[in-house]
Amino acid sequence: MKSMTGFGSAEYQDEKIHIMLEIKSYNNRYLDIIVNQPVFLNALEPEIRKFISDRAGRGRVELYLRIRELEEDLVLHLDRSAATAYAESLRQLSEAAGIKGEIGLSHLLSFEGILKAEKKRDLDRYREKIMPLLDECVKQWDESRVKEGVETAADIESNLQTLYGAVELFRERSSEMEENIKTNIRTKFNDVLGNVIDEQRVLAETAVLLVKYSINEEIVRLTGHLDSFRETTAADFPAGKKLDFICQEINREVNTIGSKSFIMEVNQKVVEVKDSLENIREQLRNVE
Repeated sequence: MKSMTGFGSAEYQDEKIHIMLEIKSYNNRYLDIIVNQPVFLNALEPEIRKFISDRAGRGRVELYLRIRELEEDLVLHLDRSAATAYAESLRQLSEAAGIKGEIGLSHLLSFEGILKAEKKRDLDRYREKIMPLLDECVKQWDESRVKEGVETAADIESNLQTLYGAVELFRERSSEMEENIKTNIRTKFNDVLGNVIDEQRVLAETAVLLVKYSINEEIVRLTGHLDSFRETTAADFPAGKKLDFICQEINREVNTIGSKSFIMEVNQKVVEVKDSLENIREQLRNVE
Protein backbone atom coordinates (compact mmCIF):
# COMPACT_ATOMS: atom_id res chain seq x y z
CA MET A 1 0.00 0.00 0.00
CA LYS A 2 1.35 3.40 -1.01
CA SER A 3 0.30 6.88 -0.01
CA MET A 4 -0.41 9.48 -2.67
CA THR A 5 1.53 12.01 -0.59
CA GLY A 6 5.29 12.01 -1.05
CA PHE A 7 8.40 14.08 -1.66
CA GLY A 8 11.77 13.58 -3.31
CA SER A 9 14.68 15.72 -4.48
CA ALA A 10 18.02 15.29 -6.24
CA GLU A 11 20.81 17.60 -7.34
CA TYR A 12 23.73 17.52 -9.78
CA GLN A 13 26.54 19.97 -10.41
CA ASP A 14 29.75 20.03 -12.42
CA GLU A 15 31.91 22.86 -13.72
CA LYS A 16 29.36 23.78 -16.39
CA ILE A 17 25.88 23.13 -15.03
CA HIS A 18 23.79 22.92 -11.85
CA ILE A 19 20.58 20.82 -12.01
CA MET A 20 17.95 20.62 -9.26
CA LEU A 21 15.00 18.25 -9.31
CA GLU A 22 12.11 18.18 -6.86
CA ILE A 23 8.95 16.06 -6.91
CA LYS A 24 5.87 16.43 -4.70
CA SER A 25 2.57 14.60 -4.76
CA TYR A 26 -0.85 15.10 -3.19
CA ASN A 27 -4.24 13.43 -3.04
CA ASN A 28 -6.18 13.36 -6.29
CA ARG A 29 -8.85 11.12 -7.71
CA TYR A 30 -6.90 10.56 -10.93
CA LEU A 31 -3.27 10.76 -12.01
CA ASP A 32 -2.43 14.38 -12.79
CA ILE A 33 1.22 15.12 -13.65
CA ILE A 34 2.49 18.70 -13.72
CA VAL A 35 5.99 19.28 -15.16
CA ASN A 36 7.67 22.63 -14.50
CA GLN A 37 10.87 22.95 -16.52
CA PRO A 38 12.79 25.39 -18.76
CA VAL A 39 11.13 25.92 -22.13
CA PHE A 40 14.14 24.66 -24.09
CA LEU A 41 13.61 21.20 -22.51
CA ASN A 42 10.00 20.83 -23.64
CA ALA A 43 11.01 17.99 -25.96
CA LEU A 44 11.94 15.97 -22.87
CA GLU A 45 8.54 16.39 -21.20
CA PRO A 46 6.82 13.31 -22.74
CA GLU A 47 9.70 11.10 -21.60
CA ILE A 48 9.59 12.59 -18.09
CA ARG A 49 5.81 12.17 -17.89
CA LYS A 50 6.00 8.52 -18.95
CA PHE A 51 8.76 7.86 -16.40
CA ILE A 52 6.49 9.14 -13.62
CA SER A 53 3.24 7.59 -14.89
CA ASP A 54 4.91 4.16 -14.98
CA ARG A 55 5.46 4.49 -11.22
CA ALA A 56 2.24 6.14 -10.05
CA GLY A 57 -1.41 5.08 -10.18
CA ARG A 58 -3.16 8.28 -9.13
CA GLY A 59 -2.54 11.57 -7.33
CA ARG A 60 -1.41 15.04 -8.32
CA VAL A 61 2.32 14.87 -9.03
CA GLU A 62 4.33 18.07 -9.42
CA LEU A 63 7.85 17.95 -10.82
CA TYR A 64 10.16 20.98 -10.68
CA LEU A 65 13.27 20.95 -12.86
CA ARG A 66 15.65 23.90 -12.51
CA ILE A 67 18.86 24.39 -14.48
CA ARG A 68 21.57 26.99 -13.95
CA GLU A 69 24.34 27.27 -16.51
CA LEU A 70 27.67 27.91 -14.75
CA GLU A 71 29.56 28.20 -18.01
CA GLU A 72 27.75 29.43 -21.08
CA ASP A 73 28.36 27.57 -24.33
CA LEU A 74 27.76 30.30 -26.91
CA VAL A 75 28.00 30.66 -30.67
CA LEU A 76 28.33 34.22 -32.03
CA HIS A 77 26.86 35.13 -35.42
CA LEU A 78 28.00 38.21 -37.33
CA ASP A 79 25.35 39.88 -39.47
CA ARG A 80 27.62 41.27 -42.21
CA SER A 81 24.79 42.93 -44.08
CA ALA A 82 23.68 44.82 -40.96
CA ALA A 83 27.28 45.85 -40.18
CA THR A 84 27.81 47.16 -43.72
CA ALA A 85 24.48 49.01 -43.72
CA TYR A 86 25.16 50.65 -40.31
CA ALA A 87 28.68 51.67 -41.40
CA GLU A 88 27.43 53.21 -44.65
CA SER A 89 24.65 55.06 -42.82
CA LEU A 90 27.16 56.45 -40.28
CA ARG A 91 29.42 57.72 -43.13
CA GLN A 92 26.47 59.43 -44.78
CA LEU A 93 25.44 60.95 -41.47
CA SER A 94 28.93 62.33 -40.78
CA GLU A 95 29.10 63.86 -44.28
CA ALA A 96 25.63 65.40 -43.94
CA ALA A 97 26.45 66.84 -40.54
CA GLY A 98 29.90 67.98 -41.58
CA ILE A 99 31.53 65.93 -38.89
CA LYS A 100 34.96 64.59 -39.59
CA GLY A 101 36.27 61.44 -38.02
CA GLU A 102 36.72 57.77 -38.59
CA ILE A 103 33.92 55.31 -37.94
CA GLY A 104 35.21 52.88 -35.34
CA LEU A 105 34.22 49.47 -34.09
CA SER A 106 32.79 51.01 -30.92
CA HIS A 107 30.26 52.92 -33.03
CA LEU A 108 29.01 49.76 -34.73
CA LEU A 109 28.84 47.74 -31.50
CA SER A 110 26.37 50.26 -30.08
CA PHE A 111 23.79 48.96 -32.57
CA GLU A 112 21.85 45.80 -31.78
CA GLY A 113 21.71 42.91 -34.19
CA ILE A 114 25.20 43.05 -35.67
CA LEU A 115 26.49 40.38 -33.28
CA LYS A 116 24.00 37.74 -32.20
CA ALA A 117 24.74 35.27 -29.39
CA GLU A 118 23.14 31.84 -29.51
CA LYS A 119 23.36 29.29 -26.70
CA LYS A 120 24.38 25.81 -27.80
CA ARG A 121 21.91 23.36 -26.26
CA ASP A 122 22.39 19.72 -27.02
CA LEU A 123 19.23 17.93 -25.83
CA ASP A 124 21.00 14.58 -25.57
CA ARG A 125 23.62 16.12 -23.29
CA TYR A 126 20.89 17.39 -20.95
CA ARG A 127 19.03 14.06 -21.10
CA GLU A 128 22.15 12.14 -20.05
CA LYS A 129 22.29 14.17 -16.84
CA ILE A 130 18.58 14.66 -16.14
CA MET A 131 17.22 11.11 -16.53
CA PRO A 132 19.56 9.41 -13.98
CA LEU A 133 18.85 12.31 -11.62
CA LEU A 134 15.10 11.84 -12.19
CA ASP A 135 15.45 8.16 -11.33
CA GLU A 136 17.17 9.06 -8.04
CA CYS A 137 14.55 11.69 -7.24
CA VAL A 138 11.60 9.39 -8.00
CA LYS A 139 13.08 6.56 -5.90
CA GLN A 140 13.29 8.89 -2.92
CA TRP A 141 9.72 10.07 -3.57
CA ASP A 142 8.50 6.48 -3.86
CA GLU A 143 10.20 5.51 -0.58
CA SER A 144 8.43 8.34 1.21
CA ARG A 145 5.08 7.17 -0.19
CA VAL A 146 5.75 3.59 0.92
CA LYS A 147 6.72 4.75 4.42
CA GLU A 148 3.53 6.76 4.81
CA GLY A 149 1.56 3.90 3.27
CA VAL A 150 2.82 1.52 5.99
CA GLU A 151 1.55 3.89 8.68
CA THR A 152 -1.79 4.23 6.88
CA ALA A 153 -2.11 0.45 6.52
CA ALA A 154 -1.49 -0.02 10.27
CA ASP A 155 -4.29 2.43 11.11
CA ILE A 156 -6.64 0.77 8.63
CA GLU A 157 -5.85 -2.68 10.06
CA SER A 158 -6.71 -1.43 13.54
CA ASN A 159 -10.15 -0.32 12.34
CA LEU A 160 -10.53 -3.53 10.35
CA GLN A 161 -10.14 -5.53 13.56
CA THR A 162 -13.11 -3.64 14.97
CA LEU A 163 -15.16 -4.69 11.95
CA TYR A 164 -14.18 -8.34 12.30
CA GLY A 165 -15.07 -8.21 16.00
CA ALA A 166 -18.47 -6.80 15.08
CA VAL A 167 -19.08 -9.65 12.66
CA GLU A 168 -18.49 -12.13 15.46
CA LEU A 169 -21.04 -10.32 17.62
CA PHE A 170 -23.56 -10.25 14.76
CA ARG A 171 -23.06 -13.97 14.22
CA GLU A 172 -23.55 -14.70 17.92
CA ARG A 173 -26.70 -12.58 18.14
CA SER A 174 -28.28 -13.76 14.86
CA SER A 175 -29.52 -17.00 16.44
CA GLU A 176 -30.88 -14.99 19.37
CA MET A 177 -32.75 -12.75 16.93
CA GLU A 178 -34.28 -15.79 15.23
CA GLU A 179 -35.35 -17.31 18.57
CA ASN A 180 -36.94 -14.00 19.53
CA ILE A 181 -38.89 -13.96 16.29
CA LYS A 182 -40.15 -17.51 16.83
CA THR A 183 -41.09 -16.78 20.46
CA ASN A 184 -42.90 -13.55 19.59
CA ILE A 185 -44.94 -15.20 16.83
CA ARG A 186 -46.03 -18.05 19.09
CA THR A 187 -46.86 -15.61 21.91
CA LYS A 188 -49.06 -13.53 19.60
CA PHE A 189 -50.91 -16.60 18.38
CA ASN A 190 -51.46 -17.69 21.97
CA ASP A 191 -52.79 -14.26 22.88
CA VAL A 192 -55.29 -14.32 20.03
CA LEU A 193 -56.25 -18.00 19.74
CA GLY A 194 -55.41 -19.39 23.15
CA ASN A 195 -54.31 -23.00 23.11
CA VAL A 196 -55.93 -23.75 19.76
CA ILE A 197 -53.00 -23.03 17.43
CA ASP A 198 -52.57 -23.96 13.79
CA GLU A 199 -48.98 -25.15 13.90
CA GLN A 200 -48.57 -24.87 10.11
CA ARG A 201 -49.67 -21.24 10.18
CA VAL A 202 -47.24 -20.51 13.02
CA LEU A 203 -44.42 -22.03 11.03
CA ALA A 204 -45.45 -20.13 7.88
CA GLU A 205 -45.59 -16.77 9.68
CA THR A 206 -42.29 -17.53 11.38
CA ALA A 207 -40.68 -18.36 8.05
CA VAL A 208 -41.86 -15.06 6.53
CA LEU A 209 -40.41 -13.03 9.39
CA LEU A 210 -37.17 -15.00 9.41
CA VAL A 211 -36.71 -14.22 5.71
CA LYS A 212 -37.44 -10.57 6.41
CA TYR A 213 -35.33 -10.14 9.54
CA SER A 214 -32.60 -12.80 9.38
CA ILE A 215 -29.11 -11.29 9.05
CA ASN A 216 -27.27 -14.50 8.13
CA GLU A 217 -26.88 -13.59 4.46
CA GLU A 218 -25.62 -10.13 5.38
CA ILE A 219 -23.08 -11.66 7.75
CA VAL A 220 -21.79 -14.00 5.03
CA ARG A 221 -21.45 -11.15 2.51
CA LEU A 222 -19.93 -8.83 5.11
CA THR A 223 -17.29 -11.43 6.00
CA GLY A 224 -16.50 -11.90 2.31
CA HIS A 225 -16.09 -8.14 1.79
CA LEU A 226 -13.77 -7.85 4.81
CA ASP A 227 -11.61 -10.73 3.58
CA SER A 228 -11.49 -9.17 0.11
CA PHE A 229 -10.52 -5.83 1.64
CA ARG A 230 -7.65 -7.38 3.60
CA GLU A 231 -6.37 -9.28 0.55
CA THR A 232 -6.48 -6.12 -1.57
CA THR A 233 -4.51 -4.08 0.97
CA ALA A 234 -1.73 -6.68 0.73
CA ALA A 235 -1.64 -6.57 -3.09
CA ASP A 236 1.25 -4.88 -4.86
CA PHE A 237 -0.72 -2.54 -7.12
CA PRO A 238 -2.63 0.76 -6.76
CA ALA A 239 -5.80 -0.31 -4.95
CA GLY A 240 -7.29 2.85 -3.44
CA LYS A 241 -10.30 2.96 -5.76
CA LYS A 242 -11.06 -0.74 -5.33
CA LEU A 243 -10.78 -0.49 -1.54
CA ASP A 244 -13.17 2.45 -1.50
CA PHE A 245 -15.67 0.44 -3.54
CA ILE A 246 -15.39 -2.48 -1.08
CA CYS A 247 -16.05 -0.03 1.75
CA GLN A 248 -19.28 0.99 0.05
CA GLU A 249 -20.35 -2.66 -0.07
CA ILE A 250 -19.42 -3.16 3.59
CA ASN A 251 -21.46 -0.09 4.52
CA ARG A 252 -24.44 -1.44 2.60
CA GLU A 253 -24.43 -4.73 4.54
CA VAL A 254 -23.96 -2.97 7.89
CA ASN A 255 -26.89 -0.65 7.17
CA THR A 256 -29.09 -3.64 6.35
CA ILE A 257 -28.11 -5.40 9.57
CA GLY A 258 -28.91 -2.24 11.51
CA SER A 259 -32.33 -1.91 9.88
CA LYS A 260 -33.22 -5.53 10.71
CA SER A 261 -31.92 -5.64 14.26
CA PHE A 262 -34.06 -5.10 17.33
CA ILE A 263 -31.27 -6.02 19.77
CA MET A 264 -29.69 -3.01 21.46
CA GLU A 265 -26.18 -4.50 21.55
CA VAL A 266 -26.26 -5.16 17.82
CA ASN A 267 -27.50 -1.64 17.10
CA GLN A 268 -24.74 -0.15 19.24
CA LYS A 269 -22.18 -2.25 17.43
CA VAL A 270 -23.53 -1.06 14.07
CA VAL A 271 -22.85 2.54 15.12
CA GLU A 272 -19.31 1.58 16.17
CA VAL A 273 -18.71 -0.21 12.88
CA LYS A 274 -19.89 2.79 10.84
CA ASP A 275 -17.50 5.03 12.78
CA SER A 276 -14.57 2.67 12.12
CA LEU A 277 -15.58 2.39 8.46
CA GLU A 278 -15.62 6.15 8.11
CA ASN A 279 -12.10 6.27 9.60
CA ILE A 280 -10.97 3.72 7.01
CA ARG A 281 -12.49 5.68 4.14
CA GLU A 282 -10.81 8.83 5.42
CA GLN A 283 -7.46 7.04 5.28
CA LEU A 284 -8.21 5.66 1.82
CA ARG A 285 -8.45 9.19 0.44
CA ASN A 286 -4.65 9.24 0.62
CA VAL A 287 -4.06 5.71 -0.71
CA GLU A 288 -2.84 5.31 -4.28
